[in-house]
Amino acid sequence: MSKEKFILEYDFKKISPAILWGFLSTPMGLEEWFADKVTCEDNVYTFYWNKTPQTATLTSSRAGVFVRFHWNDAGSDRTYFEMRITTSELTGATMLSVTDFSTQDELEDLKELWSNEIERLQRRLGTL
Repeated sequence: MSKEKFILEYDFKKISPAILWGFLSTPMGLEEWFADKVTCEDNVYTFYWNKTPQTATLTSSRAGVFVRFHWNDAGSDRTYFEMRITTSELTGATMLSVTDFSTQDELEDLKELWSNEIERLQRRLGTL
């Protein structure tokens, strides 16, 4: 089954993009909300959930703007997940866009997973 790209957007209100960046781009920051433990060596991040590791390669990033990872066990080189920080021109709020790929039958579950993880981050940062 082919995977389709989807994008989710989350409002982080007036949180500083620099503060949010630290939670997206460092192993210590990612451990605060995304995984139980995170290590990094030569752009290969190992994420642990319930002591089970999964590796992803940081394929692209721009400091303060976005990080893009490719799961190393993914079948396609064209799939990735990306977290991008923007500022709303209308409200001035800091926004986080998450781009990921899913098969149609797993789409709703993956959207819910991302929403739960981002909610943990928002609570950690006091924006919820």
